[in-house]
Amino acid sequence: MHKQLKISISQYSEKGRKESNQDFHDIRIPVEPQLSSKGIAIALADGISSSDVSQIASKVSVTSFLSDYFSTPESWSVRKSAERVLSSTNAWLFSQSKQGQYYYDEDRDRGYVCTFSAMIIKSSTAHIFHAGDTRIYKLQDNKLQQLTEDHRLWVSSDKSYLSRALGMDSQVNTDYSTFQVCEGDIYLFMSDGVYEFVSSDFVIYTLQQQENSFESLAKTIVDKAYDEGSSDNLTLQIVRIDTLANKNSDELHKELRDKPLPPILEARMEFDGYSIIRELSASSRSHVYLGQDKLSGDSVVIKTPSIDLQDNKAYLERFMMEEWIAIRINSPYVAKSYLQTRKRNFLYTVTEYIEGQTLRQWMIDNPKPSLELVREIAEQIARGLLAFHRQEMIHQDLRPENILIDSTGTVKIIDFGSTRVEGIMDINTSIKQENLLGTALYSAPEYFLGEVGTSKSDLFSLGVIVYQMLSSQLPYGVQVARSTSKAAQNRLKYKSLDTDESTLPLWVDETLKKALQIDPYKRYSELSEFIYDLRHPNESFINKHRAPLVERHPVIIWKGISFILALIILILLSQ
Repeated sequence: MHKQLKISISQYSEKGRKESNQDFHDIRIPVEPQLSSKGIAIALADGISSSDVSQIASKVSVTSFLSDYFSTPESWSVRKSAERVLSSTNAWLFSQSKQGQYYYDEDRDRGYVCTFSAMIIKSSTAHIFHAGDTRIYKLQDNKLQQLTEDHRLWVSSDKSYLSRALGMDSQVNTDYSTFQVCEGDIYLFMSDGVYEFVSSDFVIYTLQQQENSFESLAKTIVDKAYDEGSSDNLTLQIVRIDTLANKNSDELHKELRDKPLPPILEARMEFDGYSIIRELSASSRSHVYLGQDKLSGDSVVIKTPSIDLQDNKAYLERFMMEEWIAIRINSPYVAKSYLQTRKRNFLYTVTEYIEGQTLRQWMIDNPKPSLELVREIAEQIARGLLAFHRQEMIHQDLRPENILIDSTGTVKIIDFGSTRVEGIMDINTSIKQENLLGTALYSAPEYFLGEVGTSKSDLFSLGVIVYQMLSSQLPYGVQVARSTSKAAQNRLKYKSLDTDESTLPLWVDETLKKALQIDPYKRYSELSEFIYDLRHPNESFINKHRAPLVERHPVIIWKGISFILALIILILLSQ
């Protein structure tokens, strides 16, 4: 039975004994498919009382967070999406304060500053983002557990200052934490005007009263805090988890259940509105056909999963993810997929037809390409990879067979069956992706240690391809895949392209060496840096080769000197 994430809400806010309410709160529950892909977001902000404009900061922080978070790509993780939005909001608040009349005062707590606490519930995981002294609690075992930490600096027993808040500085440092949620969990979001004046016992007692409607609970607790003498604004949000979504209930899995696998297709067959022209390739994992869309007349590539793998749910998930990824990436260097508007009767994917050859075939046809031609291909591959990385996706299977060069010389990255998508990894499905799904000869060393790939892993694969185009060899031979421990990887030695026969500039070899470091932290931080250094001599690499011979090869020099001295001694002894 399909279940969606459902919650009950009780929230109430009032200015209390203040002239105005500087608190702001809200919640957003999207409809599907965003309910599954992005989750539910709750946010609370509290403006600082020393500022006349902090209510604006509170409102902007909450409304922009709830609006902009749901506008971020579905492929982004919850953390990346939320922190990008908060960083942008913080920058705007700080810039407004800089333009204000109090920016150069010693006390800057008069600008666009507010505390902020938010929770995003996605699948069965809660993500908390927090800066300041608003609080989030969880009712657990008849006790209130505080999930956030107050960012206050106490200078005496009765005097303190906010040490962290939105808009306080040019950069914001928010606390981030995650935990699993369960049906029946209750979470409370409170401003200090509430939690400083109402006891935990009263809150717990109120939450346990069955005769009260859930919607009225927040007002009951806020009224109690006011009666106890609260002198601040009072805001309380109460969220109860009523239903969690099925862990495998997203649209992808629904399609896996509902659609049968296609039969083996033949030329001239009619299939779901396509005419099959011919088979392009076949393997134990999939069949690929050239087809024509009968409606538009476009040539397309139809890929069907192997019938032998119809019970392999992990494989089928990755198969359907290929199309999901291709639809979301808009790059001339990545194969395009078509968003289907008509009904499908089977499980398959449709992508653009690229008339050309694989990079593998190109390398066979061009065994000694010019450095400029290799650069042009590398730059296009890098631009395609950057389109993945901007969406927080790691290709993980970059190799010559998965790169096409069309008739115009344009590179296209294909085959996304191994791609890691952080936004999808946030969803706790019952089907888990393995870390190593790519081809061993081009996979980064960290995969063989069981580590999760990063953008630097794709950089390593690109480095191997560039190295192979220039030399027809691999930088470490076939030893990388056999090195499954740190000790074994430390013994790997990069095969320099600096040989007597080579006309390659030394700084290009050093560029490749850095991109192909075994330790990912020693590689380039960005693909753009690698591509830049392929064209522009890096001064540090040039100086390295300009250094005296004794600095570049000290062991060889001292061995030579020792040999000469030993030879002199032998000559003297013989005389």
